[in-house]
Amino acid sequence: MLEEILRATRIRVGLLEPRRREFEERAAAMPPSRGFEAGLNASGLQIIAEIKRRSPSAGDISMHLDPAGQASRYESGGAAAISVLTEPDFFGGSIDDLEAVRAAVTIPILRKDFVIDEVQIHEARSAGADAVLLIVAALEEARLADLLAAGRNVGLDVLVEAHTGAELEVANRCGARIVGINNRDLHTFETDLATAERLAPDVRGSTKVAESGVSSPIGAARMAVAGYDAILVGEALVRSDDPAALVAALRQAGHQ
Repeated sequence: MLEEILRATRIRVGLLEPRRREFEERAAAMPPSRGFEAGLNASGLQIIAEIKRRSPSAGDISMHLDPAGQASRYESGGAAAISVLTEPDFFGGSIDDLEAVRAAVTIPILRKDFVIDEVQIHEARSAGADAVLLIVAALEEARLADLLAAGRNVGLDVLVEAHTGAELEVANRCGARIVGINNRDLHTFETDLATAERLAPDVRGSTKVAESGVSSPIGAARMAVAGYDAILVGEALVRSDDPAALVAALRQAGHQ
């Protein structure tokens, strides 16, 4: 599945190529970012609340989701940041979703996508992102290091995602400051919070993020006890009848 997504991503990158200079110029003219990393390092467990229409593991979640309205509800519940899935073919997202969220909230925004080229980083910055996701499993180590530097050079914070101990070693060697441990197995799509608990002591970055698998205050509390600064929550919030209340409950669980 990852390789299928990356094949589609390479096609998208090719289509962006003619606009590379435009994105670079627009990114350079953007105001300072809103401080994604700083927001995650506030006291207590912080919530990165995600805008997510569908996924390969869950199928359709909310195809008619209003990104701006959902993000506003997340912010009202106390989310520290918003993650916007912009991958179109497998997750139903778009860069337009990110721009809509940027206009609707005042908290930092993470572009969550399969970033493999600098043009995507400049596109993210020019659309209003404050951070980008880099996935160790999708990149060679040297390429990861290059893109990590490119993100920082354009004023973005960079969340580097690992799924295994070997991937975490790569993130550590590349000097990632914000490290995400994804509890979802890329082969089976199953989630297990024990993954983040097991790998937490080996994270050398200053900011630890647990991704996937948290759907209740109980899970949030587990991640807080394991030493995580933040959790990234998508499906549970999108499906919730009251996402603001769920954000607040997750934050409260992490403060206990």
